[in-house]
Amino acid sequence: MTPYGLTTEQRTEPLGLGEPHPRLSWKLDGDRRGAAQSAYRITATEDGSPRTIWDSGRRESADTLLVAWDGPALRSGTRYHWRVEVWDETGAHAGTAQTWFETGLLHPDEWTAVWIGRDPNRLPHFDPPTDEDLVSPGAAEAPLYLRQTFRLARRPMRARLYATARGVYEPQLNGRRVGDRELAPGWTEYHHRLQYQTYDVTEQLREGDNVLTAIVADGWWSGYVGFEPRRPARHYGDVPGFLAQLVVDFEDGSQQIIATDGTWTEQPGAIRAADLMMGQFVDARLATPGDDTCSPALVLDTETGPLVAEPDHPIRIVDDLIPVHVSPREPGRFIVDFGQNLVGRICLTVRGAAAGQRIVLRHAEVLTDDGELYRDNLRRAAATDTYVGAGGEHEIFEPQFTFHGFRYAEVTGYPGELTEDDLIARVIHNDIPFTGSFECSDPMVNQLQSNIVWGQRGNFLAVPTDCPQRDERLGWLADAQVFAPTATRNADVSAFFARWLRDVVDGRDDDGAFRDVAPVVSVDREGAPAWGDAGVIIPWLLWRTYGDRRVLERCFDAMTGWVEHIRRHNPDLLWRHRTGNSFGDWLQVDAETPRDVLATAYFARSTGIVAQAAEVLGRDQAAAEFHALHAAIRVAFADAYVKSDGSVEGGTQTAYLLALEFDLLPPELIDAAVDHLAADVEKRGNRLTTGFVGVPLLCPVLADHGRADLAYALLQQDEYPSWGYSIRHGATTIWERWDGWTEHGGFQSAAMNSFNHYSLGSVGDWLYGQVAGIDQTPGSVAYSELLLRPRPGGTLTWARAEQETARGRVTCGWSITDDGITVTVTVPPGATALLEIPTSDPGSVRENGAPVGSSTVRLTSGRFTFTAIPAL
Repeated sequence: MTPYGLTTEQRTEPLGLGEPHPRLSWKLDGDRRGAAQSAYRITATEDGSPRTIWDSGRRESADTLLVAWDGPALRSGTRYHWRVEVWDETGAHAGTAQTWFETGLLHPDEWTAVWIGRDPNRLPHFDPPTDEDLVSPGAAEAPLYLRQTFRLARRPMRARLYATARGVYEPQLNGRRVGDRELAPGWTEYHHRLQYQTYDVTEQLREGDNVLTAIVADGWWSGYVGFEPRRPARHYGDVPGFLAQLVVDFEDGSQQIIATDGTWTEQPGAIRAADLMMGQFVDARLATPGDDTCSPALVLDTETGPLVAEPDHPIRIVDDLIPVHVSPREPGRFIVDFGQNLVGRICLTVRGAAAGQRIVLRHAEVLTDDGELYRDNLRRAAATDTYVGAGGEHEIFEPQFTFHGFRYAEVTGYPGELTEDDLIARVIHNDIPFTGSFECSDPMVNQLQSNIVWGQRGNFLAVPTDCPQRDERLGWLADAQVFAPTATRNADVSAFFARWLRDVVDGRDDDGAFRDVAPVVSVDREGAPAWGDAGVIIPWLLWRTYGDRRVLERCFDAMTGWVEHIRRHNPDLLWRHRTGNSFGDWLQVDAETPRDVLATAYFARSTGIVAQAAEVLGRDQAAAEFHALHAAIRVAFADAYVKSDGSVEGGTQTAYLLALEFDLLPPELIDAAVDHLAADVEKRGNRLTTGFVGVPLLCPVLADHGRADLAYALLQQDEYPSWGYSIRHGATTIWERWDGWTEHGGFQSAAMNSFNHYSLGSVGDWLYGQVAGIDQTPGSVAYSELLLRPRPGGTLTWARAEQETARGRVTCGWSITDDGITVTVTVPPGATALLEIPTSDPGSVRENGAPVGSSTVRLTSGRFTFTAIPAL
């Protein structure tokens, strides 16, 4: 048994940590059955010193998750090395592992930098591009090109750059890019919190003259954001700015600081305009202006504002895709297919372009019937990048301050023949670790899983967005909460969601209501049912999945405030008032779930979660009060919406799903309600009607109530409406709506028709949890007590999943042959499992040929293989 996967604040070797009391975690690996940790010891040192500054001593504990640092107070700008050693269940020393973290600037008074930007009285010396040049009218302000020269008397021992922007920025040092972050500092509720980044630049500095530069574009700060029709929307500020502090340490203990101030200069550069939605315009002829074009930078603000260290994984380039096909049209124009709907940008190699030759890239997710780009659904987002060549033999164009959602691109104005070797699609998103996988014997279901993953990749960019291509790209709360369980299966999203939840909490209105989106732009009403409830549901999910008590503590008052907001305006406990935009079961098909039924169900759901959270946090009085409220809402729901025959008001699939999943029915009516639900599915030819809110419950509820046959029929359905229908018609991501395109109707309304929108992919949680069989018991936290419950069905002959949980690697898979069913599982050290083997004859269960005598087996850690006669 050995420890591995060491993290500090849920990240591996974080540079620039801002948490003064970080939490340390590790996982355990080992083949031996029954292996478990009985004790651990943590020791820590400061970088460059062998002296131990903290020794926890041997602690008799099985804890491996989020163990709080209780050593000496951390110092800013310091690297700490920590080591964990563990003892197994026999008391024997089992293994050791070590890692490090480095603090950022922990105290506001350590910042000496000031905000700088463009002096409007000294604009850069070139004419701004015209609207005709830009293709995207209005996006005409050039980014900042800021510059500072400085001298070092000798090479440094250590150097760190702490930087951020009001906008998005790219730092460079001595002509080389610093770091690999994209679109830093990301998007937060800037008035409450602006993240700074930390870079190790030791190797980029030299003795003598050095040059530190930064390019700063509008980004989310002052560019197009949401569906505002004007530019800039100016939700945060009118102009971009830059703040940086380069701290250089020398061997003799001396230190030199180079910070942004009034001595910096600005000069024009090749990027003439850049906007996240509209695109980027680059004139390569302006890449190297002379010193006579420099102007003094303007000090914008001497107060740094609400700076915080970046707490989660940054946005990076995570993959490169080459085209699968390049189709020539008329001379100089080509349609490029990358084979996958993705989010990012294109890197284009230009050969032999004349100086001043303009090349334009336009992006789209799908094609029209005649093979041209379909762009109507982008609405106001121009998604157009333009390059004006410098006249070199070999030039590279790669816009860095924009991103697009696309599978296809049109290239116009290209000199000569364009080949697959000339283009690369750069895939960008927050670099969260993808830790799960699912596969089975049905290629269509495998494509569905791929579409789910690509939808997550494309929309986990700064915030969990609804879509990456049109003029919206907002952090819609309901989309996030219905998909969050699936997201946790595919990837470790603990730090990503914990950071975003700060925006959710900060965005509340004065009455305690969460909003529909976070950060709050474009949509500023109180949250709708199922939308605002994300502020309760996601913190609880992070507790259950990762054992993150701190995020539960930090969100708890806001969680209770949300429930109290609903109760205050609905004293009869039926949520009919103050429902915000009341979206209902958004984009349901051929059904209309009553909005008050859905709302009241979510009122009960959030209240029940708050009661459970109060128990976890030891707030007994609050727990009792909210449990009582939850019981009262259940009674009100049943009295108002449930009839004696088990039918639920509205009679829709989603109405039954909510009532069943949220435990709102009298026990004696559950079977009747299941029959009503099943009858609705069957009368439609095994087709669904659920929208965003109902779809994550559809297959799990059917399977849990004895109708796994219908769950599999819906999963493998390929007629409209279904997941398979979009896949049969070429989808490589999840569509926003079931009828985004149909054979009978063509494209849905361009006013709202994304082809990359993860919400309807929330079935992924069921693929892991019941098709493959990885789940946890109701009382388990962070997969401490596994429930391994594979449920074969449909035409599948095998399925398997792997999940790197907070405690270690879990696998569960099954296969059916003429000889029977084989189930193979892995349980990590320290966890236990209840395995339910799907067999019609418990007496047939064997492990390695030895009879087990039961279809239910309790397991400790290890790898296990069982065989049996399969269930009928």
